[in-house]
Amino acid sequence: MSSTPPVVRHLDQVVPRLISPADTVRLALLAGPADNSPTSVFYEVWEPGGAQPDNSHPESTEIFVVLAGHGTAHSDEHSVPLGPGDVLVLPPGSLHRIENTSTTERMYTVTIMAEDGGAMPGGFASLVTAGTAAAWDDTDRAVLGGS
Repeated sequence: MSSTPPVVRHLDQVVPRLISPADTVRLALLAGPADNSPTSVFYEVWEPGGAQPDNSHPESTEIFVVLAGHGTAHSDEHSVPLGPGDVLVLPPGSLHRIENTSTTERMYTVTIMAEDGGAMPGGFASLVTAGTAAAWDDTDRAVLGGS
């Protein structure tokens, strides 16, 4: 039995960030190592036509749950389409990127980084939280918050 209280956050309590100032994907850490969790959870928003750079996590499985929008996931030599309700599982070590294939609508995911850590102190979560602060708009809030 734990005497540690549960953590509850509202979307307005998390700050979306850009890993690099010119990025087209905003990420917000919802939970992670600072919460004594080996797993990090993010809310991600791809701008129309936006994409991540190629990236890899040698020790972490990455799981994306698509909430809204459409895109393509590229992992090693494979490419698969993504849409609302899809769950994408990327194995540790895969070289991957996800792109929003719409030129007019954003794509939204909840992303789980299992075993966030490895060689990077604080894991991927620390890379995100060190990024440039951005902002939510009403559409971003509505997709995750349901209002």
